[in-house]
Order: sequence, then C-alpha cells, then structure tokens
Amino acid sequence: MASESSPQRQTPDSLMLYGFWYRALPSAELTGNRLHKTILLETPLVLGRDRQAKPFALRDACPHRGMPLSYGQFDGQQLECSYHGWKFDAHTGQCLLIPSLTADQDLKVDRIYAGSYACQEYDNYIWVFMPEPPSAGAGFGKATEPPILVPRVPTFGGKCNTAHLTADLPCSVDHGIIGLMDPAHGPFVHQAWWWRTRHSIHEKQKHFEPIPMGFRMSAHTPSSNSAPYKLLRMYAEADAITTTIDFVLPNQRYETIRAGKYWFASLTTVTPITHDHCRIDVVACWNIFRWVPFGPGLLKFVFAKFVEQDRQTMEKQSEGLRHNPHLMLIDDADRPAKWYFQLKAAYLESKRAGTELKHPMTGPVTLKWRS
Repeated sequence: MASESSPQRQTPDSLMLYGFWYRALPSAELTGNRLHKTILLETPLVLGRDRQAKPFALRDACPHRGMPLSYGQFDGQQLECSYHGWKFDAHTGQCLLIPSLTADQDLKVDRIYAGSYACQEYDNYIWVFMPEPPSAGAGFGKATEPPILVPRVPTFGGKCNTAHLTADLPCSVDHGIIGLMDPAHGPFVHQAWWWRTRHSIHEKQKHFEPIPMGFRMSAHTPSSNSAPYKLLRMYAEADAITTTIDFVLPNQRYETIRAGKYWFASLTTVTPITHDHCRIDVVACWNIFRWVPFGPGLLKFVFAKFVEQDRQTMEKQSEGLRHNPHLMLIDDADRPAKWYFQLKAAYLESKRAGTELKHPMTGPVTLKWRS
C-alpha cells in the first residue's frame, strides 16, 4: 500500500453528486416569460419565471413523447408542450390538460407529472436542487423537498457591494474542483505585475481542520508577496488581516477576508454540466473599498482575470487528458485534492449504506508547500 507521502495515482471518476443545490444560471438571464434551457448533472432543464417573477425548473422533456418543453408556450403559470398541447403547472410539473382526450375517456390527468425541481433565487443566481434521479422508466411525481438550505455568500452586516462572474471549463467537475483548491499553480498561472510573479515563490505553512462535509484552511495571514493585501492593510489601518478558506461538498469554496471593520467574502462553485464540461461561478460581497470609484468594476476585472487564466489552463490541460494519461497526487500541496476525493467517496458510501458520512480527516493537520 502506498504511503501518504508518496506520489499516488489518482484518476478522477467524474461521478456527479446528487442531493445538493447547484447554481443553474445568473438571475439576470431569466427574464419575463422567456424559457431558458440549461443542463445540470447531464439533466436537461427548462427554467422560467411565473407572473410574480418566482423562478421554476422542470425537466426539459414532456412525459408524453419526450418533446423538450422549452419549445412550448408559457403564459406565466402553465407551460404547454409544442407537440400535442399537454399543459403542466410550471412549479409542480403536474399535468393539467391533455387536449386529445374525449369526454368519455377517464385518464387521471392529475397523476401525470413532468419532472420538477425545487428552485430558489439567492445572491444573483438561480439555484436548483438535484435529487437522486428516478430509476429508468419510473416516471416522475411531486418534487423532492430539499433537506438542506441553499448555500449563501457569508456577510457581516452593513452595506456591501456585490459582483459575480461565470465561465465554462472544458473539463470534468473533478478537475475543475481540484484546480480550484490547488495552492501550487498560482505563481505559474496567475501572474500579473499588480499581483505577484513566479519569482516571489516561497515556502508556506497552513493549518487545516475538518468541518461538516468539508475542510477549512484555518484563519491565517495572507501572503506578504501580494500587492492587493499590502494596499488593504494600509487602507483598513488594521493590525492584522486574516483569510479563512472552506471547501464543502459537493463543489463550494468559501473565502473570507477580515481586516478590522472591513471584510470580503466569496462563494465559488464548480457545477457539473456533463462528464467533460463544468462551469465555475463566483459571487463576492464586500465592504472594502466601497467608496473607491469604479471599485466593483475593478474587483470584477481582477476576478475575471484569474478565472480566465484558469479557463485557459484547463483548456490546455484537456488536450492531455483526452489520452487518459497516468495521473498522480503528491503531498503536501495536493493533500486538499486527496481530501476531496476521500470526502466524495465517503459521501457516496454513506448514501449507499444509509449511514453517517465518515470524515477522512481525524483532526487538525499542518501542510507545507512552495508557491
């Protein structure tokens, strides 16, 4: 058996985790009576808003003959299939009308459902809860009531600014997530005169601890080789700046920066679209530099720069992954990636066995790497 410190072969399985909320699309993309097609976890969905602007999500397939419901008509309450005119309640998916039925045919229309999904709107995004899919040919009933709340960007009171961005990644959700938490690629991928250069690489030591369904990089002083943090220290007149980073299954990375009365928080998710395509979404809230002209635009520019650098890297990496190369993870820089795979396996096993998730971390851990 390989030791914890030796390089280990690791092939991402790309299995998708059901039973969680996922970001479907930015709120601004869902307007009026317009229906919007999207895919989550290889499941085609049609999203829209009712007359009260409340969002809904249905499986994008009529249960009659499979015609995508996104081609149909929507009146703000009912969605009509374009093939045979079957009508469904937009929120419950319950069938309301089958025009071809005659008066003496007693088919119980209200027992027929198009697949519907719990759908909520928070932090400029539409979220959809993706339960375990029904067995093949089983059909759909009423939507599953989510047992967990929609993830939220943490905030710390007072007025704040908000920004978000999204980008598609040509890779599996596993590669997207371990790329997101990878601490060693920064000096080589994220280079800029206003951030840091590869020549500033140095040894770092961070403390990690287990949290429910994930792990935390404990509160620490951010890197001294980063110009924005130096500027923040002067602006906030803070004796100390601390950063905390959490990863929580299935795909959530929380980052919180505190500097005296000022704070910055973000929630980044990597959403599986198909087995070789995922999407990264970032929402940030902050009261730092609120009064600086063009502050929100500048911060969004910085985030967009980083995400685009990651996207280009993933695009190049996908060329190599097509040939199923031998892959390995090393300590200590790749230990968070190992924890992710172990957490994922533990979650799937807990679902299979109907038991509590057995966390792969037994206590606090200190890791070292150069970046």
